[in-house]
Order: sequence, then C-alpha cells, then structure tokens
Amino acid sequence: MAKFIEEFKEFAFKGNVMDMAVGVIIGGAFGKIVSSIVADLIMPLVAAMWDVNVSDLKIELKPGIPEVTNEAGEVVTEAVEAVTWNYGAFCQNVLDFFIIAICLFFIVKAIAKASALRKKKEAEEAAAAPEPEPTKEEVLLTEIRDLLKEKK
Repeated sequence: MAKFIEEFKEFAFKGNVMDMAVGVIIGGAFGKIVSSIVADLIMPLVAAMWDVNVSDLKIELKPGIPEVTNEAGEVVTEAVEAVTWNYGAFCQNVLDFFIIAICLFFIVKAIAKASALRKKKEAEEAAAAPEPEPTKEEVLLTEIRDLLKEKK
C-alpha cells in the first residue's frame, strides 16, 4: 500500500500533471467567457438583425397537453410539456465551439511564434558570445602538459 501511495504522489505532483490541471481549470473558465460572449453579445445582435432568437429555435415533435381542471379547481389531468427538438441551442453551442477553437488557434500560434523568437534570440546570443577565458587551473594544466611533451 505504501508503494502505491508513493507512486501516486509521484504521478499526481509531477509538473506535467499539475500543468494539465491548471490548463483544464483555465480552459473551463475560458469556455464560460466565450459562451457569455456568444450568448450575451453575438446572439442578441443576430436576433436584432434578423428578428429571431437563435437559442429559441425548435421543432415541436409532440405537442404539449394543457392542464385540465374541473369547476372546483381540482386538477383532473396533469399538464404534459411538448417534446421539442431544440436545434437553436445546438447552433449556439456550435458557434461557441468555433469561437473557442479560433481563439485557441491564435493563442497557440502566438505562443509558437514567441517560442521561435526566443530560440532564435538564444541562438544569436550563443553565436555572438566570445569563448570564455580559460581559468587559472586550465592555464597551469596546459603549461604542464606542454612541458611534459617537450621532455619526451
């Protein structure tokens, strides 16, 4: 059991797992922001331009039945809601997905470009850097080596 706990600790607290957990949490929050942009900013514009609320679009598959009451106000038959196919909500979710995908594409592209620029800068700095001066120990060892070569 102790070995299992140790292996689990090693797995759970690795850098990659923690990075992934942070990414999932931030991704969830990012998804909420994009959903709000679509639902609260884009869709009202669509509704105003074409006089239709996309999220309310639906096809009624089975009509609903209203509640029936007698003269005393007692419920004789319970109301049954209509069965609908809510394709408008689906369209809104598809739009959410595309906006999230586009945003993530640009974020990944920007990160890749920044990473490439950083690597290029590091390569230029490495190429421009002069050779380091040898330490005193290296100079002495080189002299000793040269003297030993001369004696042979």
